[in-house]
Formats: sequence, structure tokens, C-alpha cells
Amino acid sequence: MDLLNFAIQNKEILKIFYAIIIIFICLVIVVKTHRLFHLSLHRGIRYFRNAFFFYGIGFFIRYILGAELIYKSFDGVYYSAIEFLFEFFLVMGGFFLIYSLLWKKFEGKFNPFSSFFHFRIAVFYFMSLIVVLLDNIWETYYFMFFSQIIIFIIASIIAYNNYRKNVKPGKFLKFYFIAMVLSLIAWLLNALIALILDWNKIIQSGIYIINLAVFFLFLYGVIKFTKK
Repeated sequence: MDLLNFAIQNKEILKIFYAIIIIFICLVIVVKTHRLFHLSLHRGIRYFRNAFFFYGIGFFIRYILGAELIYKSFDGVYYSAIEFLFEFFLVMGGFFLIYSLLWKKFEGKFNPFSSFFHFRIAVFYFMSLIVVLLDNIWETYYFMFFSQIIIFIIASIIAYNNYRKNVKPGKFLKFYFIAMVLSLIAWLLNALIALILDWNKIIQSGIYIINLAVFFLFLYGVIKFTKK
């Protein structure tokens, strides 16, 4: 209980450290996968890279620019903008992650110059914007939670099928599947504490730990894969 009380009393500082760790992980993943894409020219890798680029920006906006010491110096419009941008980048990161698994079905022979901006990806930008606007109108996070739960259910199924069908399933596919399942669990718990448990702080702390585990799993998988 002393540890829990310490965490609650110093939650803002701990959130900043939590964000710094995730931002650093995202940076490493982006750099390594960017190099790997230029070596392999595998389009799925650059969408995977984009997902963590967006996650890194989202966490920087929410936990660094949106830190209590900063946003209290501004009016409510600033905090609303922080929440809006954080949710948008987080949702879009999820869309990029699942697109990295499905890009062949969407693109075929189409090879876009930019992986960030083309008319197929524009659909996901539009969907992310709709999700964020609906949450802002109803002052909730439910649309974000449900959209990400659906995304990670689909992503978990695809990742499992990729792992199962591979003749010699590599460790990266295994860790990819585990990371997708843990991401799904984290989003399910987020929805649970929002809908039923009124943002229970103990479960929320558990979600932070699961999130860290997810990002470390992706980092481990990327490092192992890029070494080969």
C-alpha cells in the first residue's frame, strides 16, 4: 500500500517518466525500421514504422506538453487541444498498425510515393477524425476505446494466422502476436474502468504496466529482427 500511495502522490512525475520511456522506445523502433525499409523496400515495414511515429508523437503531446505543470499555465482550450491531438495520433497509430498487416489487400500493385499521405491512408485519417470528433461532442473516450478494441481484435487474429501459417515461425511473429493480444487487453481494461469502474487508479496503474510491456515487446522483436 505504501508503494501505491507513493505512486498516487507522485503520479504526474511518474506519468512523465512513463511517457519518456515509451517515446524513447518509439524513437528506436522508428529509426531501426526506417533503415530496414530502405534495405528491404517492404511496404508493410514502413506502415509499421508510421504507427510508432504516431504513437511517439501522441505520448509526447499528452504527457509532456499536457503535463499538469504546463497545461495549468494555459486556459481550457489548450488542454482540449492536447486531448484532441493525443486521441487522434493514438487512433491513427492503431490504424497504421493494422494497415501494416493488410497493405497488400488494399494496395495490390499500387505503390504510393509516401506512406503517410495517399488516398487509401486518407480514409483512415478521416475515420480517426470522426472518432475523435464524436468523443469530443459526447465528452467521452468510448468511441476511441471501441474503435481500438475492434482494430486489435482483427490485428490479433491476423497476427496469429501469420504465425501459425509460417513454415518456420520466427520469434518476431511470435512477439508480434503477443504484443497485439496485450494491446487488446489494455484497451479492454481501459474501456472497463471508464464504463464500470469509474477510472479505478489501481487498474489504471496496471494498464500503464501492460502498455510498457507491449512497447518493450515490440522493441525486442524489432531489435532481434533487424540484427538478422
